[in-house]
Amino acid sequence: MFNSAAQTLSKARSRVRGSLDIRSEQIVREELAAADVRVDGSRPSDLLVHDPVFYTRLLRDGALGFGEAYMDGQWDCEALDALTVKLIKGKLVQKYRTSRGNLLHALKARALNLQSPRRAFQVGERHYDIGNDLYQAMLDRRLAYTCAYWKDAETLDEAQEAKLDLVCRKANLEPGMKVLDLGCGWGCFAKYAAEKYGVEATGFTVSKAQVELGKQLCQGLPVELRLEDYRKATGTYDAVVSIGIMEHVGNKNYRTYMEVADRCLKGDGVAVVHTIAGNLEGKDFNVWYDKYIFPNGVVPSLSQLTRAAEGLFVIEDVHNIGPHYDLTLIAWHENFERAWPKLKDKYGERFYRMWRFYLLTAAASFRARYQQLFQIVMTKEGRTQPTCRLA
Repeated sequence: MFNSAAQTLSKARSRVRGSLDIRSEQIVREELAAADVRVDGSRPSDLLVHDPVFYTRLLRDGALGFGEAYMDGQWDCEALDALTVKLIKGKLVQKYRTSRGNLLHALKARALNLQSPRRAFQVGERHYDIGNDLYQAMLDRRLAYTCAYWKDAETLDEAQEAKLDLVCRKANLEPGMKVLDLGCGWGCFAKYAAEKYGVEATGFTVSKAQVELGKQLCQGLPVELRLEDYRKATGTYDAVVSIGIMEHVGNKNYRTYMEVADRCLKGDGVAVVHTIAGNLEGKDFNVWYDKYIFPNGVVPSLSQLTRAAEGLFVIEDVHNIGPHYDLTLIAWHENFERAWPKLKDKYGERFYRMWRFYLLTAAASFRARYQQLFQIVMTKEGRTQPTCRLA
């Protein structure tokens, strides 16, 4: 009798779940159609559903459910970037980021200091330390893991060198100068600046793997790479540069970052910040990216950064090269796909789907102008305006 009752209850639950999936499917299909996305359509940007549980998962978990369902193989899309552009323009990405779980994470990110010194190394351990082999296969020959500059470039290598040179010119680098590189990665900027501009560079990163490989790559050059949080930086430098660290600094620490740059920069020096930025303050938090790609990552807005600089720096120039990040991410994805046969035994199919989702949805966010990439040139108050070479 007990088994019979249990079976009856199980069947009833299955009917309820089935009914929910059907209703969820109707809602999702209507929402997607309004964004010009067809379910099981034939266009590259159409969404192919393999498991109807996907519909309920999307409505329940929003952006997190959307990404996890893709990782689990519940849906596919030939052109994830084109699909995501449609979802952004149709305001569905914004809607799915208002799920209960995403909002709770966003509130947590705003209320707590998720990027405190105690937590600073988490992103290094969980993202940058996952394997130098992956990054060497995906990135350019200098291992620049930030937006390239494609103005006059045809290849990823050329575009990344153009970006590094652009930052050197904006920082007014000259032989003999001392440069502080906060968030130095594998030392690509420090190495380039030492080779091409004759400077002495000190870099800070929270990734053990980056320091280990970076030291090898920078051998013989006046470059020092340190496994330390940016807040530990001391000394006096002619230029302070950060290329891709602000996304890990967090809203509780933007002023702290500016104070570090201020105390380390000479009175006549130049600071350059290269960072992703959202269009609206506090509205660009994605719980899927936080869980799987960049733990504790928060994209700032331009207004947050300029407020943090008030009283310390004069903003000399703001340059938006956001569309160049679309091209950069697509180039990384192409490299990743080419290298996957050699990587798959180590990383596995679920990682492949996760990484593909990351690269292509990120590219779409810049293509749809949902995110920007700003290079901000700053100087201390009271000094003469520099003749920075800005283009």
